[in-house]
Amino acid sequence: MVSKNQIKLISTLHQKKQRQTHQLFIAEGVKGIQELLHAHFELEHLYTTASDFETVSFNKKTVVTEADLKKMSALATPNSCLAVFKIPEEKLMNTSGLIVALDTIRDPGNLGTILRLCDWFGIEQLVCSKETVDLYNPKVVQATMGSIARVNVSYVDLKDFLTTTSLPIFGTFLNGENIYNTILPEEGIIVLGNEANGISTEVEKIITNRLTIPRFGILQKTESLNVATATAIVLSEFRRGSL
Repeated sequence: MVSKNQIKLISTLHQKKQRQTHQLFIAEGVKGIQELLHAHFELEHLYTTASDFETVSFNKKTVVTEADLKKMSALATPNSCLAVFKIPEEKLMNTSGLIVALDTIRDPGNLGTILRLCDWFGIEQLVCSKETVDLYNPKVVQATMGSIARVNVSYVDLKDFLTTTSLPIFGTFLNGENIYNTILPEEGIIVLGNEANGISTEVEKIITNRLTIPRFGILQKTESLNVATATAIVLSEFRRGSL
């Protein structure tokens, strides 16, 4: 049986400050939790409405009611299980290969989807500005569908990071070189900007290669692409060139 204090603690983990204080985060759903367990994330405790997760020891698992799970969940419609994991120590940044850098991405769903795309296209390092939404936000963790376990994520001063790299720096803009006509390297940094404002002015000054995903609609009225959608197209083009 889960106690009121446990429910209270878990519900506070919806907040970044409390996650940092306790060094804990929550994951929801069978697939996401299994992925984290397989990746050897340290489990604090598992709460489930069913008699599943047989590999989890008895003292790390509690069967709860759907009502109690709803009190702990960050989702409007909770899954059948929720797990609390310890936030792992940050790994050293990989500064070679193809890197994705995010300039103030605010939407948790976008960050989670971008992380999944990095996993799909074999991007080992994702770099986030310090203003980007927290990796361990429950909605980010949910959206990654387990990819959080396979992509290294680092939060940095993005301007400082970009000014010290020797890799070519690419950015997505409305007025750049057509990505479909561009010879793209196997190594480099791809910068993607904020949902509303795009790449910030100070970061834009550092970018050496401006790319555009052209519009094909007759009316040319669409102002922009969703940042996660743009990430999928850009990564696909970069990887296509390396085949």
